[in-house]
Amino acid sequence: MTDALLGRAETQPPAAHADGAPLFERLCLIGVGLVGGSIARAAREKGGIARTIVAHTRRPETLARVRELGFADVVEGDPARAVEGCDGVILCVPVGAYAGVMRAIAPHLAPGCILTDAGSTKGSVIRDLAPLLPPGVHLVPAHPMAGTEHSGPDAGFAQLFEGRYCILTPVPGSDPDAVEKVAELWRRCGSMVERMDAETHDKVVAIVSHLPHLIAFTICGTADDLAEETREAVLRFAASGFRDFTRIAASDVDMWRDIFLNNRDALLEMLARFTEDSHALARAVRWGQAEFIEDRIRRGRRIRRGLIERKQA
Repeated sequence: MTDALLGRAETQPPAAHADGAPLFERLCLIGVGLVGGSIARAAREKGGIARTIVAHTRRPETLARVRELGFADVVEGDPARAVEGCDGVILCVPVGAYAGVMRAIAPHLAPGCILTDAGSTKGSVIRDLAPLLPPGVHLVPAHPMAGTEHSGPDAGFAQLFEGRYCILTPVPGSDPDAVEKVAELWRRCGSMVERMDAETHDKVVAIVSHLPHLIAFTICGTADDLAEETREAVLRFAASGFRDFTRIAASDVDMWRDIFLNNRDALLEMLARFTEDSHALARAVRWGQAEFIEDRIRRGRRIRRGLIERKQA
């Protein structure tokens, strides 16, 4: 994607509060897997983000593990109680769960509270959250472009967001101070901040994130469907290219199911374009069109160099 499409990163240093107060007095993380756990750890290590960190998760075993890990001040199994009195709430659960979570917490969100998220789709987030937003509560959707194939509270680490982009998709009429506060939160986590509309965001991530995951899941499924003898050979002699696909394919099931279903239109559009391009390359291979093949390889190398130059590889 071009810089014109993505906009300009907001890379200014964190603003200092004259009184040294943190951005949020009481910050609630709904979901404390890789992303939620990393936000909590970053807040602990870097300071200046939250005076009190509240963590909510619904599974008793995860609640117990979060208490053991100690990256939250309060660990609460009831989402309604978790958000009470909070001036900031971040949804870090799969995007398919947003509507149900919002119905549970909306009556308990305090006036002036900033509600944001870390979901990989933005059109569906606005669709599911905005109609239930109480008066006086500010919605600022966000998407940190960082992650690993690991999940759960043990997977998080404070450096996850350093040098990575976080995209904000403010809704029309958003409170500028609330938007800036969320941007500052991500800067303090180490991110570079971008702002764009939700539709553009969903198209961008469909090609740079969602489609690569779809391809990885498909390739691994194809390998798994091979005859037993061939499949064992695939696993035994897997080269680095296939291993890279398996790393992506090891990602969280619930999260990626919800991403595919909630960014359906943009993902299918990018898949159709990819399918046309892959058919064109297949024809070049079939008919020995070396120049066409070389052009595709050179373009791939150019994209890779661009990522390295931007320190995103």
